[in-house]
Amino acid sequence: MQRTRLSILTSSLTNRLETLFSNPWRWIALMTISLLFGIFIGEAISTTTGQAATWDIVAAAWMVLFTEVVSRWAYRLPQLSKDRRSLWLNALNVFKIGVVYSLYLEAFKLGS
Repeated sequence: MQRTRLSILTSSLTNRLETLFSNPWRWIALMTISLLFGIFIGEAISTTTGQAATWDIVAAAWMVLFTEVVSRWAYRLPQLSKDRRSLWLNALNVFKIGVVYSLYLEAFKLGS
């Protein structure tokens, strides 16, 4: 791949973010923010599509597709590459966990 200004900028930005979040407290803070944002998005999607009953099936299909694709990336790729998972992949996986957790919470609220 050619070394363009954009590729140099993105590689230096990812390297700086990796070194910034190499501190365990910052990494835990980022994962906590990602989890809470996932819970927020899951609650927002379920309540928004619940009001307009025509979007329930479409939103459910997109949520299943999202969780399956993220799970495939998060749990399959590290086995193939034998490397440590990257920061964005960990954050995306924790975001997915937050979304799924919020959907379980909504199901319990509707069931009671």
